[in-house]
Amino acid sequence: AHPKKWHKTVQPTYLIFGGHVEVHKYRYLYFMVLFTVYILILCSNSTIVYLIWKHRDLHEPMYIFIAALLLNSVLYSTNIYPKLLIDFLSEQQIISYQACLVQFYMFYALGGSEFLLLAAMSYDRYVSICKPLQYPTIMTKRTISVFLALSWLVPACEVGGTATLTANQKLCGFTLKVIFCNNSIYKLHCVPSRAIYIYGLFILLNVAYVPMIFILFTYAKIFVIAYRSSKEVRTKAAETCLPHLLVLINFSLLCTYDVILMRLESDIPKILVLYNPLFNPIIYGLKMKETYKHLKKLFFQGKTN
Repeated sequence: AHPKKWHKTVQPTYLIFGGHVEVHKYRYLYFMVLFTVYILILCSNSTIVYLIWKHRDLHEPMYIFIAALLLNSVLYSTNIYPKLLIDFLSEQQIISYQACLVQFYMFYALGGSEFLLLAAMSYDRYVSICKPLQYPTIMTKRTISVFLALSWLVPACEVGGTATLTANQKLCGFTLKVIFCNNSIYKLHCVPSRAIYIYGLFILLNVAYVPMIFILFTYAKIFVIAYRSSKEVRTKAAETCLPHLLVLINFSLLCTYDVILMRLESDIPKILVLYNPLFNPIIYGLKMKETYKHLKKLFFQGKTN
């Protein structure tokens, strides 16, 4: 008889989500609330994207960027919500290390894309309000395509570097004090990596702080020019720029919140980070004149007939 050959099988490493608050007691409540929020996120974002796609008068750079931002929100939510909903109904809230790295990667890559898309939108508003005659020649289809490609590719490539470095680190802990995979994963490493820390700061500057400074500088310039111009220009600036600024402030606060949570290992509700994708379609649907007009037609045309 031939001797048995033993094949060494590599067992996947599982991490435990320890950030859930009394999940066994309130699992069905948590599930119903988050399931409702997720459906609202999908429906509200998809409705605005559909309106922009369907109506030719919304085929302008500003609305194309809004559609891209809302699509980004759907991807951002889908990276987190389905896994979270499964966890609420599971006996153990666990995830494989590989799946955790994918969730970590998507969370920060799509977060970076949000900042870069908002930066592209601020530049579009600047050209539209401050250089209206040059607008058609500057904001061409090619320019829009380049901006969209860079907004998704730059963070994807940069965060890919962090995910690769993180994947090669040895783990000495297996419990994350959060409810989904974010930078808390670093706390599980046996030895803190200086390379990951420095590269992480570089990415933070590159895809968050630099776009944010650019956006604030651009809007400051727009408001200064609008203030010196006619009432029509001031109204246009207020109508189209304020929604973008609200979205920027909201997302920046949530990113700051995420960083603080990691630094303090706080027990503050970690679920707040997830409401952002519901905020964007409300702002763009109700505060933007043209999209609001089409929304009213879509939902109330049957009642007016």
